[in-house]
Amino acid sequence: MALPPIEQSPTEHRDTNQPIQSADHDGLHVRDLVVEYRSGSQAVRPIDGLSFSAAPGSITLLLGPSGCGKTSVLSCLGAMLKPASGSIHLAGVDVLAATGKDVTAYRRNDVGIVFQAFNLLPSLTAEENVRVVMTAAGVKRRQAIQRSRELLTSLGLGERLDHRPDDLSGGQQQRVAIARALALDPKLVLADEPTAHLDHGSVASVLDLYRRLADDGRMVVVSTHDDRMLSVATQVIELAPRSHATAQAGVVSILKGDLLFGQGDRGELVYVVESGTFDVFRREPDGLSVTVAQIGPGDHVGEMAPLFSLPRSASVVATSDATVEGMPIEQFRRRFDVRSLAGR
Repeated sequence: MALPPIEQSPTEHRDTNQPIQSADHDGLHVRDLVVEYRSGSQAVRPIDGLSFSAAPGSITLLLGPSGCGKTSVLSCLGAMLKPASGSIHLAGVDVLAATGKDVTAYRRNDVGIVFQAFNLLPSLTAEENVRVVMTAAGVKRRQAIQRSRELLTSLGLGERLDHRPDDLSGGQQQRVAIARALALDPKLVLADEPTAHLDHGSVASVLDLYRRLADDGRMVVVSTHDDRMLSVATQVIELAPRSHATAQAGVVSILKGDLLFGQGDRGELVYVVESGTFDVFRREPDGLSVTVAQIGPGDHVGEMAPLFSLPRSASVVATSDATVEGMPIEQFRRRFDVRSLAGR
């Protein structure tokens, strides 16, 4: 069953006397996108020259570990983050050239966002969480109620309209978040790690749901590290931190500004700094970078991942030309007092 279309656009998209157009009048087109942020005194580019296109009815996966820039790309597509350079065009609209009311209109009418944490208002029912978007956009109350109920019913929540988020499962909350994103019938739907908070049994239904979103002619862009989403993808764009460390043990030379390893990487080695300095920073869910430590000669980093078979909890970038020695965990145990692991 197709998801219900909206009867009409509730607000003007933009000032038609001054349209912001591009030569590409169909689909999504990203060209030479560069995202840059500061980590201490260094400029780090998780995204450096990304280009891709997506047609209506397609699902594009941004695949990679935490820290590789997936959320940054979504934020740029949603006009929530200004890239250092590059261009984004959606159905002929130059997104990055838009300012003022045009940006607000784009965010409201052209793009729907399903946040990783869903961001539902706990005091509102499922129906009210969807309706509030339309109310803010000026849709009449009766039309907003009808649309929100139709959307939720089409997503299998017809018997949960009056339930608040705390009374819904993770999969049901995601469906409310999707209904909210679809409230104003956007051309582009962005989803950040849609399977991250779901149990294994809920994943299959979510995959089917995202396939339905694209089948209705929308462009869907999903950031994920979950290989199970590959089955619904029209195209896959693999993103990874630019790391110059080698998987082999031994001494590695690192250039200033390069990553030793990225947050979310799977790592088998611990690194001991022989020369130079590094910033250790963590990328938060909102895309902001927080520096958690600065290390230099004699310091070690990265022991928790191989010790507990976990992904890297932070990224490490060189703030000068440097050398490090990579070693397996057992070699590290022999060289360092195991008690030094406490608190790191």
